[in-house]
Amino acid sequence: MWIKNVPLEGRWVTLTPLAMGHSEALKNAVQDGESWRLWYANVPKPEQMDDYVADAIVGAEQGNVAYAVINNQSQQIVGTTRYYQVDSDNRRAAIGYTWYANSARRTAINTEAKLLLLENLFGQCNAVAVEFRTHFLNHTSRGAIERLGAKLDGILRAHQIMRDGSLRDTAVYSIVASEWPAVRNNLQYKLSSRM
Repeated sequence: MWIKNVPLEGRWVTLTPLAMGHSEALKNAVQDGESWRLWYANVPKPEQMDDYVADAIVGAEQGNVAYAVINNQSQQIVGTTRYYQVDSDNRRAAIGYTWYANSARRTAINTEAKLLLLENLFGQCNAVAVEFRTHFLNHTSRGAIERLGAKLDGILRAHQIMRDGSLRDTAVYSIVASEWPAVRNNLQYKLSSRM
């Protein structure tokens, strides 16, 4: 595997490879804020969590890596994130399937989780680029991606059929290797202001 399926640990957050044993904690996390109710997001309902985790584990067998996100202070699982569309030949991957309990939002958790994922991808795996995708109308997600330092590559129009039958225009962002040092400095600065 190009990306090793190993834990990534920081000061505020630990990303641990997703396992079926995390399903119950993720059911609790997703109920905090009920993010599955957002029509433009692909967040699982509590009763869909077992299948969601099982699908992520199958994806890991194909080179993708999914993580449970653990708040180091509370030791609680507060969400999930993953590498997907892993392309080892071209040294590219996407980061996504990210969602958090409401209690984890607007904390250092997402910033440090992204720093760990990007550091692993660019520092350990020598990636050429990383990609982020979100619904064109998901302004919260788009803002968070832009605050990371990712640049908008374009919009894939009528890219996916959503569970409600509407068509999703997908905003595609990326960070390339030459941008990584500045992005890393920005994320480290944001985290240092929380100390």
